[in-house]
Amino acid sequence: MILIAAPKGDATHHGTPARKFASSGRLDQFVLALLIALFSLPAMAETLGMPPWPVTAMMHETLAQRIPPPAGFVRTAATQKSFAAWLRALPMKPPASPVLLFDGAKKSRQDVHTAIIDIDVEKRDLQQCADAVMRLRAEWLWSIGAKDRIAFNYTGGGRVPFSRFATGARPSEDGKRWKKSGKPDQSYAGFRRYMTNVFVYAGTYSLARELVPVSGGVAPQIGDVIIKGGFPGHAVLVADVVENAAAGERRFLLAQSYMPAQDIHILKNPSSADGSPWYPAPISWPLATPEWTFQDGSLMRWRD
Repeated sequence: MILIAAPKGDATHHGTPARKFASSGRLDQFVLALLIALFSLPAMAETLGMPPWPVTAMMHETLAQRIPPPAGFVRTAATQKSFAAWLRALPMKPPASPVLLFDGAKKSRQDVHTAIIDIDVEKRDLQQCADAVMRLRAEWLWSIGAKDRIAFNYTGGGRVPFSRFATGARPSEDGKRWKKSGKPDQSYAGFRRYMTNVFVYAGTYSLARELVPVSGGVAPQIGDVIIKGGFPGHAVLVADVVENAAAGERRFLLAQSYMPAQDIHILKNPSSADGSPWYPAPISWPLATPEWTFQDGSLMRWRD
């Protein structure tokens, strides 16, 4: 946390220190420093290794720290700045935290998660299942400076890149037509406004159509999406993968949001006899998760 110290002096002692402070111009300097700090929070957070979004605590365990591999397994290799490395470094809420809905209420089911990612949910019912997948993907791309790769399809078929949105152009509801109706904004706040727009006009139907199906029998990779596109549909993200090279086995974790919009959380494996959240790979279809069962053909991968 970065703190800006206010100038010393008792502003209530006969009023004189406050008057001297104001008249000397130090008050203006303090206000200016405070404003600079506030507008620079995302950049400062990145410098300090903190996420640019609001978090509930300053000290965190990461996903990799919170959820160890099963006995005999190790995490698969991940290169620096990869989606895999970024997902493993995500901050987690304290143990035993409840999953909260977008309005702050507790989710009715608290038996589906093993951990909760400390990432904010808008105060609107928007960041649901596919939205959470797209949010994590986009936040990673933002973190590595790949803003030009942030783009998603709308349900109406149009492709909506952040780079164009950031110029002040705004897409139609189908994403196929654009007009200049906003102000240019390359900031993190502008990126979040873009993501809100994506949440409104994209979903499982559009996301499933921009991903590439993975052939049967192939083990999932970190960042893959297991998805049923439609109305309704559902999507979960492969958040981590471990392997036991000697046994030739792999297992993976799944992250989801759900309806209504809620905290993104790591799912339990309802088929696990020992309560482990790790799912076996390759996937044996149908894949049962706590709130959705996916059929063969649901495993998909990003094109890039």
